[in-house]
Amino acid sequence: MQCLIWGAGAIGGTLGASLAHAGHEVSLVDSVAAHVDAINAHGLHITGPIADFTQLLPAYTPQDVEGEWDTIILATKAHHTEGAVRDLAPHLSATGFVVSAQNGLNELAIAKIVGAERTMGCFVNFGADYLEPGLIHYGGRAANVLGELDGRHTPRLKALHQAWRDFEERAVVTDNIFGYLWGKEAYGAMLFATALTNESIADALAMPRYRPVYIALAREILAVAAARGVSPEGFDGFSPSAYLPSAPPGAAEQSLDGLVAHNRTSAKTHSGIWRDLAVRKRRTEVDAQLGIVVTLGAQAGVPTPVLTRLVALVHDLENGVREQSLATLDLLAASLPH
Repeated sequence: MQCLIWGAGAIGGTLGASLAHAGHEVSLVDSVAAHVDAINAHGLHITGPIADFTQLLPAYTPQDVEGEWDTIILATKAHHTEGAVRDLAPHLSATGFVVSAQNGLNELAIAKIVGAERTMGCFVNFGADYLEPGLIHYGGRAANVLGELDGRHTPRLKALHQAWRDFEERAVVTDNIFGYLWGKEAYGAMLFATALTNESIADALAMPRYRPVYIALAREILAVAAARGVSPEGFDGFSPSAYLPSAPPGAAEQSLDGLVAHNRTSAKTHSGIWRDLAVRKRRTEVDAQLGIVVTLGAQAGVPTPVLTRLVALVHDLENGVREQSLATLDLLAASLPH
């Protein structure tokens, strides 16, 4: 496969280096010049319990890249999607397509710019962190799913899947990619809640006193998904049906136990959200990932009070108004209906 990966951070860098290591022809684009310079000088080093290697491959800043590709994998943060798609569009061939290897519902934004027929859906849940220029930590394997937005099984999907399996042999294709994306939205809301604290993902999800918060967040998002006619899919311990009000008693807690177990197997202990707030001191994807669900919920007449409060608390952390602590998670818990 020949592909351009736009965004060479945790997701894009891990994927790109791994595909190139397997023999695919991969080029990288990243907006951080120091990262691009390090890759071109010494290669991209992937470290961690899953793999440890250095891969030589070409890297460019957005203003320096030239040429066209049939396959462009977008791996930027969700809130950079629209700008990145406009920047990469001149490098997309007439018959090419963009694959969204991101968190969120970014396929909707991509399709508005390049067209739905030139957009491929993608769900990734593996754990990785950008550590420094030229160095990425690959901490945990997890689900990888590819699918056309309209559910068709096309030759290009088959070819992409075949190549993707050189990165993750358990990668699958689906006719319900939005089901996976909405499932990740629900789980992602839980990750944002854990990032209100300094606890690890597993430790925060294991705390009994906060489980009603995680369940409430999942239920709100799944209600919006249902209003849009989406049937969410499960993955890596997350079972959407377990969080529905009609689920048997204890089902949600059992699913949370599965998520705790999954996260205990990963060397990536904290979410990228936590890392944005605590380490990199930058704004998170909260508006692009969760704010969009609040907006879609309002359009559908589905209330999302707990999710709305979570978005506001993340903004408080971004603005330095609050600190990451269990006390901040307590404020979210206080928004639950009594």
